[in-house]
Amino acid sequence: MVKLASARESRTYGPGSRLARTRWEYINAGLYLFATAILVGGFATQISSVSSAGAKSGLVAVLVALALLLAVNAHDLVAHLAAVDYCLSLVEFDVQLALVEFAVPLMNTVGVILTFVGNLFFLIPMEKGYRYRLEKHALNTLIAGPIFWVIGSIHNVCQIYERADGHVQLLQKSVQVPLIMGSLLFLVAGIVNKHDDTLHMLLGRSWIWLCLSGSSLFLVGGLMNTVRVFKMQRTEGLRLEKLRGSAHERLAKVREELPLILESNKKSRKQQEEGRPVSAPTPVPTPYKDALLGSLTRSIV
Repeated sequence: MVKLASARESRTYGPGSRLARTRWEYINAGLYLFATAILVGGFATQISSVSSAGAKSGLVAVLVALALLLAVNAHDLVAHLAAVDYCLSLVEFDVQLALVEFAVPLMNTVGVILTFVGNLFFLIPMEKGYRYRLEKHALNTLIAGPIFWVIGSIHNVCQIYERADGHVQLLQKSVQVPLIMGSLLFLVAGIVNKHDDTLHMLLGRSWIWLCLSGSSLFLVGGLMNTVRVFKMQRTEGLRLEKLRGSAHERLAKVREELPLILESNKKSRKQQEEGRPVSAPTPVPTPYKDALLGSLTRSIV
């Protein structure tokens, strides 16, 4: 349930003007906060419920929250890919681009999918009766999913700051620390639930309590992420991180050459549609070189 908290200047959360992109980034942060609130409510419902119907409704709420978190992490990944025009070759020059901006949303997405499948495998026996094989797979996926979250949260913390001041770094840590602690609690919950010998139902109460604690930390991280996004968008003169190495220059060069390539392709396509032969590029005159080659030819003859 980790969310990418990057201080990169290059991020494109939506098409259109800067105002539209800012609005989409606010939507991303608000949706994550809303999803974590549903997650807390889902686990709280499972604790307070005294019937299977209440536990089932809590599990459905958890599945809805996970689906929203999947959309948020996918949006984070697309936003940072679009910021570099989907030019994956830039990771050769800026390693953090691969290990943080690309890897963290990808790890989170895989973790959310595994956790969603694990909770779904617990919901199916509630509907159709006890199934040992489904329960076994569910217990394993509830461990595998948080493992990806822990790896993603570690990558999320390991960021290098060259331009960002102490205020930006404090905002970053206020999001990253609750998320890594919540991920660890979910991992511990999955391990405890699998090795609980006194387990008399599909989901033990120790698992629910630990997941509720982890979800509360995710809620705190989501709230601080909303504050972070607001500060980064509204504070004037805030220094954010640029692409490092020669990645920034290469991206600028690609963006300069792309319109020329598109215009050339458009002209060639238009000439082909009209049935005219595609004109070859006009050779650049080189009088000094021609004179030199002519004198060399005469001397050989």
